[in-house]
Amino acid sequence: MTDLTKQMLEKLNEFFEEEKLLNHAAHVVQFDMETVCPPKGMELAGETQAYLSNKIFKIHRDPNFLVAAGWLYDHRDELDVYDRALAEQLHREDMKIRNITPEQDREFSKVYNKAYAAWLKAKQSSDFSQFAPSLSAVRDVEFKRVELMDEKSPVLYDNLLDTYERGMTSEKLDEVFGKCRSRLVPLLKKIMASKKVIRTDFLNREVDDRAQEKAVKYLLDTIGFDFERGGFSTTEHPFTDSMGPDDERVTTHFYPTNFLSSMYSTVHEGGHALFDQNQPREHWIHNITDGKTMGQHESVSRFYENIIGRSEAFIHLIFPKIQEIFGDVLSDVTEREFYEAVNYVSPSCIRTEADEFTYIFHIMIRYEIEKAIVAGGVSIDDLPKIWNDTYEEYLGIRPADDADGVLQDVHWTSGFGYFPTYALGNMYNAMYRNRMREEFDVDAAVAAGDFGKINGWMKEHVWKKADLLAPAEWIRDITGRELTPDDFLDYLEEKYSKLYEL
Repeated sequence: MTDLTKQMLEKLNEFFEEEKLLNHAAHVVQFDMETVCPPKGMELAGETQAYLSNKIFKIHRDPNFLVAAGWLYDHRDELDVYDRALAEQLHREDMKIRNITPEQDREFSKVYNKAYAAWLKAKQSSDFSQFAPSLSAVRDVEFKRVELMDEKSPVLYDNLLDTYERGMTSEKLDEVFGKCRSRLVPLLKKIMASKKVIRTDFLNREVDDRAQEKAVKYLLDTIGFDFERGGFSTTEHPFTDSMGPDDERVTTHFYPTNFLSSMYSTVHEGGHALFDQNQPREHWIHNITDGKTMGQHESVSRFYENIIGRSEAFIHLIFPKIQEIFGDVLSDVTEREFYEAVNYVSPSCIRTEADEFTYIFHIMIRYEIEKAIVAGGVSIDDLPKIWNDTYEEYLGIRPADDADGVLQDVHWTSGFGYFPTYALGNMYNAMYRNRMREEFDVDAAVAAGDFGKINGWMKEHVWKKADLLAPAEWIRDITGRELTPDDFLDYLEEKYSKLYEL
């Protein structure tokens, strides 16, 4: 590395020292908004968050920052693997935000933050009309951001997808979702026609918040969550937030008569947390932890939630403890009955409560609708009806109100293109699950509670290079193959054909 390149890298790192503090403060404010902030405090909290985000944006528009980042990108062959990854990340970011002024960025942030407050109010009153103006404003901001990009795809929606899943296109998603439809729709019909009776009456028995909290903390501990470097809280819509290398926040929501919701949302969010807690320390030091995509992240959360968490081996491991914590609620339930109930297939309106099998239908519905929104083919005001009609077409059910329908998810308050990452996550993790099984007996490790072995494999093969490689390269590095939905579809067909005795 030449002296000048070294100087540029040092200058860039000075900027990042300030950014880390601002970023931490912004995350704390956002976390507060989504957990304990009272309704009337939302506006000021949103303005504060927008102010902090804008300060970070200004750092990345500072002429000295841009000179240093540009130099490093042009001389990236002189850099080690981590700093080269940083230079490439900053270049990609610059192509997206180069033409956005600090004033525009702050206005954009205000739109997103106001949209969150409007969504929360609208959901609580189950009235989409209260959210529609904010969603229209979000759509307009998304269009404006794409318009200002220096390098962009001619397909508008693909630019939004790329924000969350680098290199992904609607053409590729149409292909993989087409395969999913062709194989899963007929299988769903067979499952619904099956004479197999699965007992589910106990799932709606009341469990108080204290018992649920004890259960979910046990689950987090079981899968390897480090409570010395992570916290736990409750919220309206479960999420995980990474405040820093030693501060990972996991949240859930307790429903008195739906204890599975908190259990599996916590394991899901715990998967996200494990990803961040176990990534190489060098990634934090070199400021590249934003390199991973949401598809990569969702692959891990859904790996722990479903492939591990809904397996016979995991139920065998946790059932005695959950039965002890819940007391009489599960006193007349067998381990086998609990396993079958955890995997019961029943088309429902709520994505986050969906069973493992029908979950991808929820994603395909959202994908189709947001593609139409971006293409200008639908009116925002018509979304409740479009949403309900699409649910009836795909799953044969119709939401009773807006809260259970178009308002159930928070994601559109921050833009479009996120939802497909959940489905991509399922495809990635089914692929690396098969790769893991080639090396050791995964079910035996789970049944024994040996998450050191499982997390050790994940750390070496899945988490280690996520910030360094684009998703297509990353999954190829792990499995030696290109992305395919086939492993995921094979997994579902094998598991649910056996469960429903097809």
